[in-house]
Amino acid sequence: MNTPFKFPFYIKTSLLFIGFYVLVSMLSIGQTIILPLIFAIIIAILISPMVNFFVRKKINRAVAITGVLLITLLIVAGLIALLSSQASRFREALPQLTDKFQELIESAVAWASGYFNISAQKINAWIIHEKDELLKNSSAAIGSTLTSMGGMLTATFLTPVYVFMILFYQPHLLEFIHQLFGVGNDKRVREILTETKGIIQNYLVGLFAEFVILAVLNSAGLLILGIEYAILLGIAGAFLNLIPYLGGLIGVLIFMIIALVTKAPIYILYVFLLYGFIQFLDNYFLVPKIVGSKVKLNALVCILAVIAGAALWGIPGMFLAIPLTALIKLIFDRIESLKPWGFLLGDTIPPLVKLDFNFKDTSKKLPGFFSRFRKKKEIKEDILK
Repeated sequence: MNTPFKFPFYIKTSLLFIGFYVLVSMLSIGQTIILPLIFAIIIAILISPMVNFFVRKKINRAVAITGVLLITLLIVAGLIALLSSQASRFREALPQLTDKFQELIESAVAWASGYFNISAQKINAWIIHEKDELLKNSSAAIGSTLTSMGGMLTATFLTPVYVFMILFYQPHLLEFIHQLFGVGNDKRVREILTETKGIIQNYLVGLFAEFVILAVLNSAGLLILGIEYAILLGIAGAFLNLIPYLGGLIGVLIFMIIALVTKAPIYILYVFLLYGFIQFLDNYFLVPKIVGSKVKLNALVCILAVIAGAALWGIPGMFLAIPLTALIKLIFDRIESLKPWGFLLGDTIPPLVKLDFNFKDTSKKLPGFFSRFRKKKEIKEDILK
């Protein structure tokens, strides 16, 4: 009897690394095709319930898809128009902001020169040198950013076409997946597809709801503080919040710089406290209740995913990294042989600070607490008498 041949461990590992290198190379080379397709798949998953609703109402599938796409494009166009109006105001005031920022730098240089006993000319020379180095190093970054922007413009025109085709051929694509895994696994494949699709839709809808709520909270808080360009900054902060850890840090720095330039220095503290309060609400209320904990990723995976996404696809890759990693985790969690990888991506460590907001239990404990307090007070009064 012939025993099956098994490859040694080092050969398996080598093949795994070679396959991973080939996959990353293909993703990098084909990003102009892959990026619009990924965006289209995400959008198609988001709006497919609306399309299916109209199809069940006996509306032609092509007409239903076209109507839902038009509504979606109108919403996106309205958001872009709002951001454009705010950005135009910011662009008009940019020279004044630059002059104010230059004044702040000069004041900081004068303070540092007197406090550290360093010549102001040396500090200015160091600032000029670092500025020149930054401009030299940023030329390549600007070129890559323009390339990414060109790819994003291409994706903007291709994505609606891909979305329409994916939704139109959705039954055909599902039937292909069933045939790919065979008739014997039909029931299991149907369960995995149904569960994964439902959780992906809930996750993406929750992510979008979190974005809207954070944009409203950021804008309202900045408006209350009287910060200029509050709506633009609020939406930008909510958008950056999609990048875990790094996005929040960049967002609060932008808020604080604008507050420093346009208001008194004390407003830096106000903005920091506001952003901290909003992040507290996001981490302890919005994410657990809206986004859910089933797709929670650990911090190490989030940071590595963002860095890898930026290295692979630039700015779009940074924003796609976390949703794609979360979707991969969802699939891993529902395939028995891949569950350990889903566990690796997840976060089972309890939070550093655990807060309990169960007010029902507190209300039950309060009467007992006050009754004991009254008894102690009566005993003390008896002793004094």
